[in-house]
Amino acid sequence: MHANREEGPIPSGQRFYDNVWLLLILGLVVPTLIYTVWGLYEVMTIPKLPIAP
Repeated sequence: MHANREEGPIPSGQRFYDNVWLLLILGLVVPTLIYTVWGLYEVMTIPKLPIAP
C-alpha cells in the first residue's frame, strides 16, 4: 500500500505538530500571555476619576 512512498527527512512542520507536549505548552502559554498583556493594557488605560470637591 505504501510501496511508492519515499523515505526522507521529516518536514519541520510535521515534527512540530507531532510533538504533543510542545502543542500543549504553547496552547497554555500563548493565551495566558495575550490575556495578561491585554488586561494590563486595559488597566493602564482606564481614565482617572475626577476628584470631587
